[in-house]
Amino acid sequence: MKINLNTAFPKELEEAKKNRTPVVIVGGTVEYHGPHCAFGCDTLVARGLLEKLAERKDIVIAPEIAYSPSSFAVGDETSGTIHVEENAFEEYVYHIFMCMLSMGLRNIYVLIHHQFEQESLMPMTLSYMKASKRATMTYLEQTMGRGWWGSENYKNYYEELDNNDNPFSWIKVIPTMSTAVQNATGYDHAGKYESSILMALYPEAVKKERLGDKEHWFTKNAVEANAELGNKMVEKSLEYLDKAIT
Repeated sequence: MKINLNTAFPKELEEAKKNRTPVVIVGGTVEYHGPHCAFGCDTLVARGLLEKLAERKDIVIAPEIAYSPSSFAVGDETSGTIHVEENAFEEYVYHIFMCMLSMGLRNIYVLIHHQFEQESLMPMTLSYMKASKRATMTYLEQTMGRGWWGSENYKNYYEELDNNDNPFSWIKVIPTMSTAVQNATGYDHAGKYESSILMALYPEAVKKERLGDKEHWFTKNAVEANAELGNKMVEKSLEYLDKAIT
């Protein structure tokens, strides 16, 4: 069952909290992806995979976050990319996480497709990760007091590290495609692979006939993009996500 937090009511939220249903936020970007891919490519890939995953398991889909630290590495300020400075962004998502923890959510995921090649930690990903740990530590101190971890209440901490009550597993930041999936299918920026997975999920977001509008080294092989490859990437990603989001 899929619950959309935008259209949910208190009853659905209470059920999700009771059942520890995964609450997933798409961490997207608005970024230049050549002349042939939509600016929301990273957001759309994560959203499309999440929508398909929701057909297989119970998930709460939280409102996506599109404006983020995309960087101007691919295109400058005139390219259409919108970049939010990392410290400002971290502070913003920190408050989102604080609210989610305060309302009782304990199984939160951020799903990211942007700059997660070989699961390397780039600025946007690190912003989410740092904000999540800050929020967790602040929430625990506010609700349990200073010295909470050192108290006798946590004497079994190390024995219970892998269970759902470990507070440092309440918020997880994960890629849409694990390293293993990337190695099995291929991964790039606006090239053959990213264009293919976007084409499989949102065909209207890829216009290969526009590749000639502007040439880039990173888009040259996008002419080889196809839905068959994209569907393979989608299925491999879903197999991984089905295990990663529990």
